[in-house]
Amino acid sequence: MLISRMIAEQIRTGAVTTQYRRWDAPRVKVGGTQLTPAGLVRFTRVTRVADLAKLTDRAARAAGMRDAAALRKALTPRPDRKPSERGSRGGAHVYRINLEWVGEDPRLALREELPDEQACAAIAGKTAVLDRRLGAGWTRETLEWIEANPEVVSKRLAESRGVELAPMKADIRKLKALGLTISHDVGYELSPRGRRFLAWLREHDG
Repeated sequence: MLISRMIAEQIRTGAVTTQYRRWDAPRVKVGGTQLTPAGLVRFTRVTRVADLAKLTDRAARAAGMRDAAALRKALTPRPDRKPSERGSRGGAHVYRINLEWVGEDPRLALREELPDEQACAAIAGKTAVLDRRLGAGWTRETLEWIEANPEVVSKRLAESRGVELAPMKADIRKLKALGLTISHDVGYELSPRGRRFLAWLREHDG
């Protein structure tokens, strides 16, 4: 479920407490959590909306929309698009998702932790999965490129490696999930944890 930075920040402050999506079936579960640009949110209730005409301005504002008319428009399918292209407007039913902010992104604290020998070995075990899929040495090469090119537009990294941008960014997010990288509005940099792990890789590669 995509949640924009603007909406995520409003969930954090409590100004936004609901979201609406048009799906064939619910894609989130009560009690489930999701990382957003403003931290971790929890889904507290998921209900089907039977009649869009009954949506009120108050309900729309709780979802970060101007008024009910704007919310209904956002949820109305566009006939000129295929279902797969409609995003939140695709799907047979409209669902109201109640949600709340529950804490900071746990990766923020993780990336400041300096791993010891045992922790580095554990990280290596996890990144080995990426290396098997993307090619031997992918993790080290990517970390070294980010180390040498901090906050450089990610398109350059994709071009230099001859790969597509979107899949590459998805793979780098896996490094971020391990606390190894920091994402900026433009490009990336290594976290303290990432720098320590890269040094460990170099030590063990001789």
